[in-house]
Amino acid sequence: MKYIFVSGGVISGIGKGIATASIALLLKAAGFKVAPLKMDPYLNVDAGTMNPIVHGEVFVLDDGTETDQDLGHYERFTSESLTQNNIATQGSIYLSVIQKERNLEFNGDCVEVVPHIPQEIINRIELAGKSKNADIVLIEIGGTTGEYQNVLFLEANRLLKLKKPQDVAHIHVTFLPVPHFLGEMKSKPAQMSVRDLNAVGIQPDIVLARAERPLDQSRINKLAMFSGLEEEDIISAPDVKNVYEVPLNFEDGNLTTRILKKLNLKRKEKDLKKWRELVTRANDEKRKPIKIGIVGKYFATGDYVLADSYISVIEAIKHASIWEGLLPEIEWIDAGKVEKNIDLLKDFQGIIVPGGFGSRDIEGKIDTIKYCRENKIPYLGLCYGMQLAVVEFARNVLSFDGANTTEVSPKTKYPVIHIMPDQEKKMLEKNYGGTMRLGAWDCTLHSRTLAKGLYGKEKISERHRHRYEFNNKYKEELEKNGMVVAGTSPDGKLVEIIELKDHPFFVGTQFHPELKSRPLQPHPLFTGFVKAATKINK
Repeated sequence: MKYIFVSGGVISGIGKGIATASIALLLKAAGFKVAPLKMDPYLNVDAGTMNPIVHGEVFVLDDGTETDQDLGHYERFTSESLTQNNIATQGSIYLSVIQKERNLEFNGDCVEVVPHIPQEIINRIELAGKSKNADIVLIEIGGTTGEYQNVLFLEANRLLKLKKPQDVAHIHVTFLPVPHFLGEMKSKPAQMSVRDLNAVGIQPDIVLARAERPLDQSRINKLAMFSGLEEEDIISAPDVKNVYEVPLNFEDGNLTTRILKKLNLKRKEKDLKKWRELVTRANDEKRKPIKIGIVGKYFATGDYVLADSYISVIEAIKHASIWEGLLPEIEWIDAGKVEKNIDLLKDFQGIIVPGGFGSRDIEGKIDTIKYCRENKIPYLGLCYGMQLAVVEFARNVLSFDGANTTEVSPKTKYPVIHIMPDQEKKMLEKNYGGTMRLGAWDCTLHSRTLAKGLYGKEKISERHRHRYEFNNKYKEELEKNGMVVAGTSPDGKLVEIIELKDHPFFVGTQFHPELKSRPLQPHPLFTGFVKAATKINK
């Protein structure tokens, strides 16, 4: 088994996740089995307890593991489903070591940060490879080189390299800024981030040089000289129109060849035809524009707008649009502003209300749903977006004044959405971490529904992340007045999909279909949504 560590320098958010996903794609296309693994330095046991604004989207796997958004990149680029073995936080690693100590698994030894934490990290790396029967394990190290938080991951890298010098490579993703007041690309920050790596005993084998534009030969020469590398090991990684170009840029820069040389491997095949077709379609300037609005509350971070909270939704829209010859123009709408000004919605051809929690700004979301229902605007409600669609329908069609979800109004007269029985006990005990209804659950689609027509089959499996559910007490009355229960759990007890009659596209899902959308395999619900949006003239 071979191991490739991927670190980042200079700034956070530099694109390590996309780089790791791209390398995984390229090595898979070269004929190797790969196992990507994200090593996150935070002390949370998983990503599920963090606010999306703080750390971006929580990406849920089939087995229910709540992970970092980079696992989404890995799945989308490799078209493979991952498991809990493909994510390790520093919190989970410390917890594991402490549990072993409590179980006397260290035979009375004094348990210390070094060597026991790095050894547990190595154990996780080897488990990730074995669980996928991989030829190559790709380990993305979260954070930025030079930080205290990720130094133990780098120490594990160093120890594994000492143990298996021919089987370990290190790729460093760094940044070369072009300060506007200088007008020149500067390599010094990148040089210093390599030096930070050297300071903890690691010499990178390859440097991926991120910048606004391709590196010139002068910058390549300088970076190679001061990094102690051959010029061929400095791979230019300029900004691109869309992230799906990145693997092809790397391939054209001979990254795959350089990696295989470092690991003494020979290419088995080369299969990037479908991916090249994807990028060609994505860059087709003849694509027809469609205007899509996403109404939510996890956008603002200080004075800036953060798309990371809904990255899988955004990518799912893109996947469907690319293969339908459409160019999505996506805009963020703050739900709180919609409540004061419904005209903010008037120019959109399709609107999505994504997942979320809590009471803040839900009236703006409910106003959005009402607008889509009454004006026949294609609507896709995801998780909370489905629950609030039920609330809106109960209030404004059934005249259930004050109808609500008990998450927001525990004493509402009409609890059309209520807490799942097993979740109530967990919340009373403050047992929050990893306890929601999580992961992939089967769903049976009902005949003569839009959903079944789009999926083209009766049995599906989709990923969930919720504590509240459709209250079956109101099911009959809701259906009598035009709401359609399009899909349920196999036993019929849990409502998974709702639709509306006499509407071009109004679908709400209790699950998160965006988590299973892939660039080469768009999700059918998003395909149906964008196609419906093209029929709305604006």
